[in-house]
Amino acid sequence: MLIQILFLNPILYLMIAVSILLALTVHEYSHAQMAYFLGDSTAKDLGRLTINPLKHLDPFGTFFLFLFGIGWGKPVPFNFLNLRNKRFGPALIAIAGPASNFSMALIVGFVLRFFPLVNQGLISFLVIFVWLNVLLGVFNLMPVPPLDGSHILFSILPASLNRMKMSLLGSSFILVFLVILFMLYIGIPFICRPLFYLITGMPFSI
Repeated sequence: MLIQILFLNPILYLMIAVSILLALTVHEYSHAQMAYFLGDSTAKDLGRLTINPLKHLDPFGTFFLFLFGIGWGKPVPFNFLNLRNKRFGPALIAIAGPASNFSMALIVGFVLRFFPLVNQGLISFLVIFVWLNVLLGVFNLMPVPPLDGSHILFSILPASLNRMKMSLLGSSFILVFLVILFMLYIGIPFICRPLFYLITGMPFSI
C-alpha cells in the first residue's frame, strides 16, 4: 500500500503525493477545457475550469489514492446537447485527460533526458512525476467504464451496439478490477516501462 511509504520514507511519499496531485489536477482540468472549447460551459459554471486541485478531488477517490495508490478524481460533467461536435465530442473530451498526462510526461521527461541535472532530490521527483503521468495516461485509456478509454470506444461503436454499451456500464466494477490486474502483469511491464524508457532514456527506478 502507498501509505506504507509514508512511514518508511516520508520524503518519497511527499514526492509521490505531489506528483499525483499535479497529474490528477491537470488531467481533470483538461477534460473541462476541452468541453468548454467544444461549446459546453457546464464544467466552467461549476468551477472546474481551474487548476485549483481542491476543485478536482473526490473525497473517497482521493482518500483511496493516497492510501492505496489506486483512486479517482471528481468526474468532469458535460452536457452532450451543448457540444458542437456531437459525434466525436465525448471522445475528444475523454482523450484530453490522458493526452495531458502524456504531454506532461514528455515535457518533463525531455528535461531529464537532455538537461544535466545534478540535484538528486529534484531528479527523483521528476522521475516519479513522469512515471505517474505515464501510468495515469495508459490506465485511463483502457476501454472500460468509467475510464476515459470507454468514452472513446463508445464514440466509435455504431448505435446498433448500444445494448453492448449498457452491458459494459453494468459491469464497471468487475471490468476495472480486471484492468488493474492487466496493468500489474502486462500494462506496467510491457507498456508503461518501455514508454518511460522511450521518453527519458533511462529505466524506471526511484
